[in-house]
Amino acid sequence: MLAAQKEKSNPLSTRQDLVAALNTLLAAVDRQFPAGSSRFSLGDTCAHYATDVAQMEGLSRVLWGLFPLMAAGDSTPYSDKYLAAIKIGTDPQSPGYWGETQPYDQRLVEMAAYGLGLTLLQDKLTAHFSEPELANLHAWLNQITDAQMPDSNWNYFAIMVQLGFKRAGLPYDQQAIDRRFAMIDAYYLGDGWYSDGVGRPKDYYISMAFHFYGLIYATLSGDEARANILRQRSRQFAEDFIYLSAADGASVPFGRSLTYRFAMVAFWSAVAFSGLDVFTPGIVKGVILRHLRWWQQQPITDRDGILTLGFAYPNLAMCEDYNSPGSPYWALKTYLILALPDTHPFWQAQEQPLPALAEKRVIPHAQQILMQADHVTMLTAGQLELNNYVNTEAKYTKFAYSSRFGFTIERGRFGIKHAACDSMLLLADGDNYFRGRRECEQVRVDENYIFSRWSPWQDVTIDTWLVPFGEWHLRLHRINSARTLQTVEGGFAVTKTEHQRLRRGSWLNAANGSSAIVDLSPAITREPDSIVTPPNSSIMFAECASIPVLTTTLPQGESWLCCAVMACANASQSAVSPQLEINNNQAVIHQPGSERQLSFFL
Repeated sequence: MLAAQKEKSNPLSTRQDLVAALNTLLAAVDRQFPAGSSRFSLGDTCAHYATDVAQMEGLSRVLWGLFPLMAAGDSTPYSDKYLAAIKIGTDPQSPGYWGETQPYDQRLVEMAAYGLGLTLLQDKLTAHFSEPELANLHAWLNQITDAQMPDSNWNYFAIMVQLGFKRAGLPYDQQAIDRRFAMIDAYYLGDGWYSDGVGRPKDYYISMAFHFYGLIYATLSGDEARANILRQRSRQFAEDFIYLSAADGASVPFGRSLTYRFAMVAFWSAVAFSGLDVFTPGIVKGVILRHLRWWQQQPITDRDGILTLGFAYPNLAMCEDYNSPGSPYWALKTYLILALPDTHPFWQAQEQPLPALAEKRVIPHAQQILMQADHVTMLTAGQLELNNYVNTEAKYTKFAYSSRFGFTIERGRFGIKHAACDSMLLLADGDNYFRGRRECEQVRVDENYIFSRWSPWQDVTIDTWLVPFGEWHLRLHRINSARTLQTVEGGFAVTKTEHQRLRRGSWLNAANGSSAIVDLSPAITREPDSIVTPPNSSIMFAECASIPVLTTTLPQGESWLCCAVMACANASQSAVSPQLEINNNQAVIHQPGSERQLSFFL
């Protein structure tokens, strides 16, 4: 308990502060790490791969923090134990051998950490190995060279291993590097953006994988032609990605693998490490340190100090099939900045706030519009994740995501309380079994809105416009249905509280902020209400969540459902919602008492 209190009081302002924070995490893991072992257990939950592989994963992911620390010359009481584990794990004659890999093997993922170690430490690492031990390490890692892997960010794991071989003076395969980069280039969308494989989503893997590894490669490979391309792409990406960071240090939770937590800003650590000339060192330092401080205040470790599965608290319900007890330690990728010495300009710089940012940022390649206010709101088109991970619709297809209010996950579709209706329009065919947006048939990103067309049933088509407008965003749905449908549309979720009616709307004033939804439908009146979800539905807090909602039954034929949605840290219920008129296929939005107005054709 005292250790936990001390950790939360760490100011996380200097390199020494971050070294202390990392050593606290390493010490907690070390207590679970038997001497003379090549793996350890951090819990009893399972992933879709074998338990011994999961235990090897946990050990490997800790190295994302330990190797940068060693690279800067810091002494650590833990390095000898890990070096011994690597020797045991890569020795085919040892009972602790990590084994031969198969196609799509999780061990291929973990090899990237060893590539990083060889890349950063070079002979500082290899000097710890005898000639046979080094040959074992090379042979075990070399399995990745021609391995069959998902056509995704996994290709960078092979590149990281080959870069490590090259930097450490071991045999490496340049053709393998070129081949993997050719596959990665097929995912490039332009303006710094990739998808995580052809036709795959644009989520945090673009920042914490593609650009993170790309900047390490650009900095240390000596391949200047490719390095210039990678740096330019990262510069362009940074100009967009900065909008996902809120002034309080939080980032917008969106997509899968959120249990990696502060890996959300690993990109900025790679920016600092590479010296990328995009924002000042002080701005980059501020983004990283404020983010780490935000996480420091969340209950994300157990009583033994081990990082838990979940997001802002332990929550297995939101985790992917590939999340094992050791998986969260990919968060330590953000500690790449510890490879930089105290004298580096990053550590010498005065921490600065976010740069001046526009009220909104339109990102066509990601199909997102970012809104900056007292929190960051992401409006997005529904991205279909082909692997259909756990709660993939909640993670990818809601209308809006927030750095402050996050989102809720689905606990079941029968009954609206379980169906994760926040930032969604859900519909049921008279049976209380709800469907929402999943795959979009069409998406268009405009300067003023995101348009998507989606069909919850084959004979129901919904055209949706998401429109940022000051602190509010508007949702316009044109619905053509061959069915009579129950509908529920929700605003942002807050901690459990009673709703209060506005004129045609519902307002929630909760301990963690305010949330409102106001009906603007031109011909249909919806009933304002609120629903309470089960505990552990929100990814931001464990308590039951309250969601302001609008409900109605739609007849067959064409109908319009429209609303204005807003959430903030603390707002007066006297806040006036925007007004909407739809005439002759044109929408006109204006704010009463203000000159703010927006019009566009539908």
